[in-house]
Amino acid sequence: MGDKTSIEWTNATWNWATGCTKISPGCDNCYMYRLYPRLKAMGNARYKALPSLVTVHEDLYEVPLRWKEPRMIFTCSMSDFFHERISDEQRDIAISTIKRTPQHAYQILTKRSHIMKLYGDRIGGFPRNLWLGVSVEDARFKFRMEHLRQAEAATKFLSIEPLIGATGKLDLEGIDWVIVGGESGPNHRPLNLDWAREIRDQCLSQGVAFFFKQVGGARAKSGGRLLDGQEWNQYPAVENKTHNCDL
Repeated sequence: MGDKTSIEWTNATWNWATGCTKISPGCDNCYMYRLYPRLKAMGNARYKALPSLVTVHEDLYEVPLRWKEPRMIFTCSMSDFFHERISDEQRDIAISTIKRTPQHAYQILTKRSHIMKLYGDRIGGFPRNLWLGVSVEDARFKFRMEHLRQAEAATKFLSIEPLIGATGKLDLEGIDWVIVGGESGPNHRPLNLDWAREIRDQCLSQGVAFFFKQVGGARAKSGGRLLDGQEWNQYPAVENKTHNCDL
């Protein structure tokens, strides 16, 4: 967790929960599993446990209250906000912090879209400064989009990263933003740029903001960020803009 991050589409991370378990092929080479031992070796006490052990750090619930300048905050980048081992009551506390800091925009991304939908129904919808997203790594997981479409949130987005297969036709009704990226790491699965082009063209035709994060490779920056000779850095048009991002 920190007030800065190298992730291209956000400003900061807030990891009040760490650790996760793999639930679909997009998780196979998850960066979190590579970072855990590195952070442990650096002496970070929050990463002593196995990466598959979900841990809630109660002392970090209110960290964003200290950040006065508006930020885009990727929430639970080292876990899943909607993991089965995180209780609704613990999520409630994080949501309270989000509501108390309307100057920030919070991005929550999950593969557990069914839990996301149920939780959203329980609390009567998500705060307006929360951007709600689901991961869709290929056509098999487009069902997560339906859960997202049914959720009550002001801004909804897809993370199609790692893109490991064609998505086919996408109905982007109700979706505000699509992030696409290839996989990185020693066991990365190569990105077929035609898959990315197909998504980009559908975003353009349906009027949805498109962000191309990376081609991928052995390292995150190995393949660069160009798609057909151009960087794609579009963001959704929303009310809660930050001073630290070109929205």
